[in-house]
Amino acid sequence: MKKIGIMTTGGDCSGLNTVINRIVLGATNRGWRVFGIIDGTDGLCTRPANIIDMNNDTVPIECARLAGSFLHNGNAQMMNFETAAETGRMAQFNKMLRNSLSGLGLDALILIGGNGSFSLAWKNRDIYSGLSLVCIPKTIDFDIPLTDRTIGFDTATNELVKYCDQLLLTARSHHRWFVVQTMGRECGRLALNAGVAVGADAIIIPEIKFNIDELVQRIRGSERDYGIIMVSEGIKLRGSSGRPADMISRKLTAAGINTRTAYPDYIQRSGDTVATDRILGAKMVTAALDAIENRETYVMTALRGNDCVTVPLSEFYAAGDISRDPNISDLCTSNAYVEPDDPLLSVASMMNIYIGEMK
Repeated sequence: MKKIGIMTTGGDCSGLNTVINRIVLGATNRGWRVFGIIDGTDGLCTRPANIIDMNNDTVPIECARLAGSFLHNGNAQMMNFETAAETGRMAQFNKMLRNSLSGLGLDALILIGGNGSFSLAWKNRDIYSGLSLVCIPKTIDFDIPLTDRTIGFDTATNELVKYCDQLLLTARSHHRWFVVQTMGRECGRLALNAGVAVGADAIIIPEIKFNIDELVQRIRGSERDYGIIMVSEGIKLRGSSGRPADMISRKLTAAGINTRTAYPDYIQRSGDTVATDRILGAKMVTAALDAIENRETYVMTALRGNDCVTVPLSEFYAAGDISRDPNISDLCTSNAYVEPDDPLLSVASMMNIYIGEMK
């Protein structure tokens, strides 16, 4: 009987519990035993390792839609990659992880995480030697290369759109422009997708330069005196400091435009998992379990068109834009961004949405 482990790492999002549920369903149907690792790699550093024996009742089907992770994504009070790097104990930490995994006697490990987790797994791949390591991509930022979607992105977009739909009603009542700051880090995909869906008047993302004076003129020239200006958290505005939405709002207010800022913050990570994320989760779980059956290792599941495939972690890492991680010394992560030929940029332009200095 195969023994497989599951752990969720990094920032949470909707869809994690769906994936956990589908893994348990699919694995038990194959006659495998499933163990959940609490708090991700942090939970492997406790003595004994913080694990639970999972079955179909651990995360019931009716609870699989819920946001967050039943297994938790980490615990700041425990030793982890960040604290190990800060205190110079990375070698000790890696040894603890390796010994814990060896002691569990797993045949395979499914790691559900984002680009930081995958970059760490690839850099420290010796930790996972001796078992099949399969990664499933989840992130509301959708900043992982080589996959057409990540679990959690659609639900986050939907939650952001619902939030903005309500803002539009009060915006109309008060002749007001709302500057809404989205998550996404250095990637503007969440802001771009939500902005197009809600019909924003402007979408400002890190990948495209913008001119604040042009933005002011665009808002002044609008046929309406209210609306949404979607701003990704990763943008920079020369000569200004503070949160991006505040920076933009101050400039608009100085030009005589009635504005308010709005920060949906962690509601973007919440909400019942939408159908597309549930289906994507089921597809990626099937690909992950097939990979384990085929004895693949150091691979990531990826959506390509309508199919889910596996790609080597080496290809994932090489395909992205490599940048230094701000929290873990000596770690570089592989990142994906909005490409200049992204079809949604043309769609936004057709909708007369200001998106900056398009080439």
